[in-house]
Amino acid sequence: MALAASTLDAMPPLPLAPGGSLQVAPGVAFLEEADGSGSVFLWGMAAWSWGSSDPVARRLAAVQLVESKAAGQRQTAAVFGVNEDTVMLWRAAYRAQGTAGLAVRRRGPKGPSKLTDVKRAEIRALRDEGLTLVAVAARTGVSTDTVRRALAGPPVVSPGPPGPSVGGGLEPLARPADRSAERQAARAGAITEAPPVICEGASLPLAGALVILPALAATGLVDAASAVYATGRAAFYGLRSLVLAVVFACLWGEPRAEGATRVDPTDAGRLLGLDRAPEVKTLRRRIAGLARLGRADRLIDTLARRHLDTHTDTAGIFYVDGHVRAYHGGAEVPKAHVARIRLAMRAEEDTWVCDRNGDGLLVWTAPPGASLVGELRTVAAKIRALVGADAHPTICFDRGGWSPKLFAELRLAGFHILTYRKGKTRAEPRTAFQAHQLTDQAGRRHDYLLADRRVRIAYNNRRRRFACRQITRLDPATGHQTQILTTRTDPDPAPIAHQMFNRWSQENFFRYMRAHYALDALDSYATIDDDPARMTPNPARRHADRELRDARRQLAAAEETEGKASVEGRRPNPELLDAFTAARAEVDRLAAAAKAIPAKAPLSQVRPDAVRLAPERKRIHDAIRMATYNAESALARLLAPHYPRADDEARSLLREAFRSPADLEVVGTELHVRLSPLSAPRRTRAIAGLCDELTATNTIYPGTDLTLVYTIKTDP
Repeated sequence: MALAASTLDAMPPLPLAPGGSLQVAPGVAFLEEADGSGSVFLWGMAAWSWGSSDPVARRLAAVQLVESKAAGQRQTAAVFGVNEDTVMLWRAAYRAQGTAGLAVRRRGPKGPSKLTDVKRAEIRALRDEGLTLVAVAARTGVSTDTVRRALAGPPVVSPGPPGPSVGGGLEPLARPADRSAERQAARAGAITEAPPVICEGASLPLAGALVILPALAATGLVDAASAVYATGRAAFYGLRSLVLAVVFACLWGEPRAEGATRVDPTDAGRLLGLDRAPEVKTLRRRIAGLARLGRADRLIDTLARRHLDTHTDTAGIFYVDGHVRAYHGGAEVPKAHVARIRLAMRAEEDTWVCDRNGDGLLVWTAPPGASLVGELRTVAAKIRALVGADAHPTICFDRGGWSPKLFAELRLAGFHILTYRKGKTRAEPRTAFQAHQLTDQAGRRHDYLLADRRVRIAYNNRRRRFACRQITRLDPATGHQTQILTTRTDPDPAPIAHQMFNRWSQENFFRYMRAHYALDALDSYATIDDDPARMTPNPARRHADRELRDARRQLAAAEETEGKASVEGRRPNPELLDAFTAARAEVDRLAAAAKAIPAKAPLSQVRPDAVRLAPERKRIHDAIRMATYNAESALARLLAPHYPRADDEARSLLREAFRSPADLEVVGTELHVRLSPLSAPRRTRAIAGLCDELTATNTIYPGTDLTLVYTIKTDP
């Protein structure tokens, strides 16, 4: 059947794109030849073209493609092989200067070079004296990058003795050695773990994640897992391989076991010293085997002790809070209030303890319906076991733990408390506030207006009082006062106030772990029976209370109508009076019936199918993720002197480094890890400074005797 001419006119033209082109948007195709020349096609017709030696025309094509709204900025950046910010800069330059703004600017020094032969000799002499790169740069009046060039020479920026040139004889994207013999030996029960064999090669994908190893070694994760779960069973993937596989997956943004399907197993295997990383079913099976041993609490406790031994300055204050993991399955899991979405739903609640910096320390699953007040008693017992009998640490928590009786118990147990005051109180007079200043560990200055006085908090029906210290902060902009209670006796109230407000570091810990470390991941679909004797709200009592409320509401409405009639002078109807009498009797009957029903009943009567999520596998994953997060936090703190925007961008910079390619080469007893330059020169310089710090730790690659040496390749 022939189409009408009007129908043909309304149809859009066919997108006849040339063969081999890439689709940018509907009707838009991109084609670039091997020599660099290319074209952009609109509905099959070449709209913009450029030659191999004309980068200005190529940039102009990208700008015009976005300006004409033929394609989006992100789509254009993807096919032109640049960052979206680069396209944005091209557009701004074109609007300001036209085509001239798209010209390629020559990069390089703007003045005479400071790196003369005399300066190079001076730098090397100072370095030989044992000075750091920063100290050498300060003494010679040059930058740390210039110091690195003087020490190493092109083409590698090296933090230590100059090594082989970048890519010198290394095979790009080298394949790992075949490990079939070890796999057969594991099946025969001859080995408990395949030893790591370093795959030397250039531009190996994701190898930048090896940057985490020095900080991870400080957490003691691999050693703790080996000590707690050593079983001697035959396997190709030992505890070292399993733990590091989960660590690297977290760094690449795939913290769940299922994420192993989205990472090339060969790329991940190179970092483990194996031919390939364990698959999803292998990870699940092996972690499930560890979970059956029931030692997750021992693993977390071992990591906590190692953390406090390594970071002794963080043991003075502990932040405590609960975190609710929502459950969306079909099992009869207890309900909990999820504060971030303001709903009560099926969930499990974990109690977390963090150190002064907000790094994870302890975690366990709280019983259903547990309050923070009750959990703080468990917290005190666990912290006392970690810090010893003579320590007097501070436990910091929010208003959910408010209980003057508990405060008195904690003080008698040798703890200081730090929390916000709950309830209505009178405001402090403006004359009571004094200015205080504090410089934190990162060098940031904080200004506070604080009032400091002693208070007594009544409890036990006002028969007893808890004496403590109240520090009130005044916000000069809004006049709002924030009242803090503590038993600390420090003469300066500013550090106490700062530690209270720093409780948000634990909230940031939860947010970052949810976004990047799958804190709320299920990890296991296994369940365990709930306690059948646990008392839970009785649905029958709830139903009876609802009927009683409805009857009382109806009676109140009827009495209101009767009262209006009496005011208007009407004579009461005998039948209506009888109805009121019957209604009041019914309310009394319903009240007596509701009172006779117990408010709570055993769980076995209310919900016989009730279960809990099996916590053991989840705790193993939490221990690994927590140690990885703490290692990342340590790297972020090391970045601060090398990166001015470290407060805001340190972790995003590290995530970029973790996913960057790198060269691996064994030189004598050293494993050289040479990272590729990052997305911006300032980021590359920051990671180069971090490499200096990491190389100085002389960390050994796990399972070998090779010392890790980190460098950055220069951008050709």
